[in-house]
Amino acid sequence: MATTVHEPSRIESPRRTERPSSGNGGWRARPPVTGGLPSVDDSSPASRTGVWVGLAAITMTFAAFTSAMIVRQGGSNDWQHFTLPSMLYVSTAVLLVSSAVLEVARKRVAACLKGGQTSHANASSWLWLTMGLGWLFVACQYLAWLSLRAEGMYLATNPSSSFFYLFTGLHAVHVIGGLAGLALVIWRFRKPLSTLRISTLSTVSYYWHFMAVLWIYLLLLLWMRV
Repeated sequence: MATTVHEPSRIESPRRTERPSSGNGGWRARPPVTGGLPSVDDSSPASRTGVWVGLAAITMTFAAFTSAMIVRQGGSNDWQHFTLPSMLYVSTAVLLVSSAVLEVARKRVAACLKGGQTSHANASSWLWLTMGLGWLFVACQYLAWLSLRAEGMYLATNPSSSFFYLFTGLHAVHVIGGLAGLALVIWRFRKPLSTLRISTLSTVSYYWHFMAVLWIYLLLLLWMRV
């Protein structure tokens, strides 16, 4: 009786989707087709660690000056109280609005970089609005200094005025530093090719929100002490 031997079935290898590269006969994978602007959606722990270390240093600096102010006020009888310029309350509102606007900008820029429906121009406009509000805050602070000088209160007039100029001036310098970071974000987000990392924008946002919280603390401190 004859025995039938079946030929083993062949396993076909999957079809290659690469196309040969020119010149060397090798194979090259097809680049993926994606929408939106090219970006790196990273969450680098180094950037987060750096900003928290910086904010901790700023906190300790202002805490040290706060302690010096309380000791100076309690250790002498020459402390002169005065009314805070009304422009400070205007600048407070401006800074809080800028913080909210930057949060909107952060979400829209992230959506744009990920290929969402948010347009590049729309996201950029929110960044520029934040920048404008930041400079408006600095301008309001300068007007507050002019108002205080018009009342005869200068840096060396009294220990209370000295601490006022110290706190408001040092905070304004840090705000200008935040504006420099925001300018870097806008520059990297420019057309036609975006090199902005989402972690960079998040770092600037954390710093800016911290400046708003710090200013609320300083305003309350000055209102209670001077």
